Amino acid sequence: MKVKAAVLEEIGAPWQISDVELGDPVAGEVQVRLAASGLCHSDAHVVSGASPVAFLPVVGGHEGAGVVTKVGPGVRGVEEGDHVVLAFIPACGTCPACASGMQNLCDEGAGLLTGKAIADGSFRAHVGGRPAVQMCLLGTFSPYVTVNESSVVRIEKDIPLDKAALLGCGVSTGWGSATEVGDVRPGDTVVVMGVGGVGINSVQGAVFAGARQVLAIDPVEYKRKTALDFGATHAYASVDEVMAELPDLTWGRNAEVVIVTVGEIHGEHIQQALDMTGKAGRVVVTGMGDFRETDVSLNLFELTLLQKRVQGAIFGGTGPRTQIPRLLHLYRAGRLKLDELVTATYRLEDINQGYQDLADGKNLRGLVVFPHDDH
Repeated sequence: MKVKAAVLEEIGAPWQISDVELGDPVAGEVQVRLAASGLCHSDAHVVSGASPVAFLPVVGGHEGAGVVTKVGPGVRGVEEGDHVVLAFIPACGTCPACASGMQNLCDEGAGLLTGKAIADGSFRAHVGGRPAVQMCLLGTFSPYVTVNESSVVRIEKDIPLDKAALLGCGVSTGWGSATEVGDVRPGDTVVVMGVGGVGINSVQGAVFAGARQVLAIDPVEYKRKTALDFGATHAYASVDEVMAELPDLTWGRNAEVVIVTVGEIHGEHIQQALDMTGKAGRVVVTGMGDFRETDVSLNLFELTLLQKRVQGAIFGGTGPRTQIPRLLHLYRAGRLKLDELVTATYRLEDINQGYQDLADGKNLRGLVVFPHDDH
């Protein structure tokens, strides 16, 4: 079928709205009619060249939710009419990582930026006759996607699909960075560096886990205010401001957990986080950096003698089939804010404005919505 999509043809260029030929599902695949797609910073990393893709063009987008419209042979977990969230990390359930309880590290994730379908190594999306990379094997900047069954999570039909879309990346990643990887415990002091679409959910997760103090850092005043609305106890414009007050707030102990969720992480952020971390504390590195950047500022004396830990995190440290239903239960119970995360909605044709708003600090999460005339 022919669909429109936001396509990247050149590194550094804006998204183009192009016709895409989308293949029907083969064995193990489903086709989904999307209701909405989140505008995540990770797609901006592809545009800038900070995240490597196998080739161009790229059909962007990796946060989405919708309704299954076609089912390929052998699919058992979903059927036509089911509502699903697309997870940017597939979870096959049988590889060594999945079998060890680490579905967020599924071996199929190795192909996220190759465009090669999990089922047979071919391509489901073509632009002008050329094969195209679907971002994270999804390509949700399009009203329809054809994806592997391992990338979809079935949800209850009463959940608003436009809000459920946010669970495919930003919410799950941020929340789990606090509750799972950060292992925030009641009474902890937590610092969140950067409170955009991921960091604001680390704030929510830390509050849910019982943190006594949650300190949010962001240079954008709007985001600092929003962090306080989401449960942060303090908000600062810079690390220097935090360092001036953190010892007094913690009786000299500093934070148990520091979560780094800046939009574009650099090597100096790690030492800044360690400086705010107390003895045996944990630095959780969730933000994405340029794949070519390998230098990190790290005081090894401090790391060893104060027994601090630096830990990477992807998808919040837990599997999408566990995290997404759990978080939707909390949303239904009023303990997770999703509606308030959506700062603005856009038509697909306005996607470049959405990303400009993200760069200007105006959005927690922008959302592309697909009205009926897009389908």
